[in-house]
Amino acid sequence: MPGLRELLTDPAPSRPVITAECPVIDGGGLGEIASHVTRIAPYADAINATDNTAARAHASNVAVAIALKHLGVEPVLQVVCRDKNRLALQADIMGAAMHGVTTVSCLTGDDVTAGDEPETRRVFDMDAPQLIHAASGLNRGTYLSGRKIDPAPQLFIGAVENPGAPPFAYRVRRGLKKAAAGARFLQLQICYHSDRLAEFTQLAESTGLNRKTALLPSIALVGGAKALRYMDANVPGIHVPQTVVERVENSSDPREAAYQLALEQAREALTMPGVRGLHITDFRRDDTLGRLCSDLGLPTVRSAPEENALAV
Repeated sequence: MPGLRELLTDPAPSRPVITAECPVIDGGGLGEIASHVTRIAPYADAINATDNTAARAHASNVAVAIALKHLGVEPVLQVVCRDKNRLALQADIMGAAMHGVTTVSCLTGDDVTAGDEPETRRVFDMDAPQLIHAASGLNRGTYLSGRKIDPAPQLFIGAVENPGAPPFAYRVRRGLKKAAAGARFLQLQICYHSDRLAEFTQLAESTGLNRKTALLPSIALVGGAKALRYMDANVPGIHVPQTVVERVENSSDPREAAYQLALEQAREALTMPGVRGLHITDFRRDDTLGRLCSDLGLPTVRSAPEENALAV
């Protein structure tokens, strides 16, 4: 089956692309990853291996990405600038590439105060545009020092942008900066303001951003109003309007109302200019992802891996 690069650069796409986020791995080993992939893989063209998401320590992004690769799905290696200097960032990208992990998403990262160890020392030796530039250099066969790499790793580089965080017009300019550095896809942060997402995509079209990068708005699958309130209060860059929370909270079936909200957001996002698919963050961890793809008219993309695929 075609990889993410081929799907997102196809001039005549036949369907929206779906990427999804592998839940963070705190324990449970390889079996824990396999159980998540069994649920997600039939519907996702690629799965993100996150890098200490929400400024909390989790299993290594590189280790999880390699496990995803062995399970037969394409990993998107997230690489975050908060925790590592440029030597370690380049080492992570090159080390993962040795194992066939060549799709990379470059992020600056939330500040350590967002996490559960706020005394952690910040690094931020680079920011996301600088890291994208460094990854593009690796792609051309050189480290930042100028030292040669032969053969070069043939990376497909992406990034993240937030259409719902002020200053809003700056987000498109930052997206253009990332595109100029070498990003070819942007997974957009969860946005509960459809007008802001629409404005972002329209400005992306008028500035040519969507001709340089594929846009993948994020959709969060949550179980009810409690999760919406948590995101609003605790996740940097996300604001959930009170009317949205109340729509779910006051429903006779809040769980179903939360799903219908996500389905509505997904359908609306797919009509916007430059949108090539969706990025799914599944907090429900049940069969909802399959239901969403079915309701959107999207096919399954592969069979689930065997349960013992990572047995050692």
